[in-house]
Amino acid sequence: MIVTGTKALKNVSLIMFQKIANVLSILSFVLISTTLGASYFGYKYVTSEQFKSKLMKEVMGNVSGLLPNVLDQGLPKMTGPSLPTTKLPKF
Repeated sequence: MIVTGTKALKNVSLIMFQKIANVLSILSFVLISTTLGASYFGYKYVTSEQFKSKLMKEVMGNVSGLLPNVLDQGLPKMTGPSLPTTKLPKF
């Protein structure tokens, strides 16, 4: 059976649409699978002990660099009262 005219164009366009839809479907599946896999492994790394120890070393390195500068300024010899000591006028 030979199909000609508008029916042939209709059949070809439906076949092309189906091929494009299949390719987009496969690409969507690959994208979602990659995103889910990366999210899972990222979560596992962030909650691991290795990441926690690396982060603590980084924080302690930055904080320990700041502490000697604060201690070099020294503590004051005398501090003032915690609240001002003024007498209130009596009425």
